Amino acid sequence: MSADRSDHPDSGERTDATATPTGADVDAGGRAPASAEERAFTEPVVRDPVSAPDADGVPRRTTRRFPRFTRDTARPEGGGRAAPGDAPAPARQWPMLAVLGLVALGLLVTALDQFRVGTILIGAALLGGAVLRWLLPGVGMLAVRSRFTDIATYGLLGAAIVLLALMAQPKPLLQIPFLKDTLHFTVDG
Repeated sequence: MSADRSDHPDSGERTDATATPTGADVDAGGRAPASAEERAFTEPVVRDPVSAPDADGVPRRTTRRFPRFTRDTARPEGGGRAAPGDAPAPARQWPMLAVLGLVALGLLVTALDQFRVGTILIGAALLGGAVLRWLLPGVGMLAVRSRFTDIATYGLLGAAIVLLALMAQPKPLLQIPFLKDTLHFTVDG
């Protein structure tokens, strides 16, 4: 890389405002600093437009571009602990453990050759996760996105898995009349 990192517009690093394009540093009077220590004590200034200072008091660039590297992320709404902070770690994450436990039970039942019952348990676990996400203010790691998005995702996936398990062959427990006609129309026609 021939260009200095601080010259890149997305770097967001502080540089001297008086730096010349050739790279020679000059101070406010137009003179080059005598030593490295003197250059280190010159006040750094952000070259680009700035916004309000951050937590350290350093002004930041204003840009509408997403940063190249994410430095911090916000916790999703409801992503707090589901139990007090002095509770052991598994107790603080009980909603997620309940959903994962029911999914594991469904997978075990499916492995024991009860396909329909096992997949209904998996779908019910996701539906239960949607209900927990809706009712509880803090669900720990069960909160991944916004509350609405989590409820919609868990609910739709859980409902789809349950419906598909009920319609599975042989001897489906749920028959949708127009589905067979639609399948014959698309395959035969």
